[in-house]
Amino acid sequence: MRVAILHNVPLTAGAPGWESSRDVLVQVAAIEEALTRLGHEGLRLPFDGRPAAVLAAMTAAAPALICNLCETVNEDPLLAGHPAALLDLTGIPYTGSGPQALMLSTDKAAAKRLLRGAGIPSADFFLHERPDAPLPVDFPLPCIAKPQYQDASIGIDQDSVVCDRATLADRLARLGRLHGPLLVEEFLPGREFNVSLLGSPAPRVLPPAEIDFSAFPAGLVPLVGYEAKWQESSPQYRGTVRTFPRLSTALRDEIAEVALACWRVFGLRDYARVDLRLDATGRVRVLEVNANPCLSSDAGFAAASAQAGLAYHELVAELLACAMRRGAA
Repeated sequence: MRVAILHNVPLTAGAPGWESSRDVLVQVAAIEEALTRLGHEGLRLPFDGRPAAVLAAMTAAAPALICNLCETVNEDPLLAGHPAALLDLTGIPYTGSGPQALMLSTDKAAAKRLLRGAGIPSADFFLHERPDAPLPVDFPLPCIAKPQYQDASIGIDQDSVVCDRATLADRLARLGRLHGPLLVEEFLPGREFNVSLLGSPAPRVLPPAEIDFSAFPAGLVPLVGYEAKWQESSPQYRGTVRTFPRLSTALRDEIAEVALACWRVFGLRDYARVDLRLDATGRVRVLEVNANPCLSSDAGFAAASAQAGLAYHELVAELLACAMRRGAA
């Protein structure tokens, strides 16, 4: 079977955010290798933002299925769902979530409102849309500010966490000038988990991973910011260790229940990841819903799949099967 791998064109090395942008090529290479092992033909289709050109390339290639790794168009997060919408027009089955889920999970404010409306627990928040916008007088501290329309921890670092009300306005004004509208939410002090879900229409919850911050640099707020996620030489990267701990039945069931609720409410498909933290009382709260988590062979989703007994090529086979079943329906 011929499988086209649609992917965005990464930034040039050295450009802001290039470490996260280039990761898509690591994913492409890993999936190509898995396709070969599965007896399929893999074909790269880079999407540079020209719909007519990529449609012509798809027509010429005539793939039976498309593996959609296109996370954005020209690094514009507001266009996160557009490649999937384009694929919907072709009628060719493709892996992963549809355009609505991709857009919802990229817009942090829309995602938080959806969680709140569905009664899914998450941290308290407000949207700071302008550097000079008034602030809630009684919002709990510490809080963390995140760019409204970014993922991959872009725009999140130690300066994103504010502990002092006297500096809150100045900090948010500076971050707002750098990143645009900000989602500001209560910073949760508890354990952090990543929960991967696999399969469609009914997913299975893979073993939850916990981020071990015990080796995180002293004096820094333990969080998975941009350095911790992408800059391998940084102390923050070395200090965030993925583990798969034995959890109590009650905590494991609560984590699974919340993750499955997110899957249903966001309309996710095939694979997704839900990031969670415990609050001060030990209650599970949603940090973010990721409709297209990284699929490189050493990333968290593959690690969780391995914990469930799936080799990497078997994970890829499962994703292809999900798309093919949907295409045949």
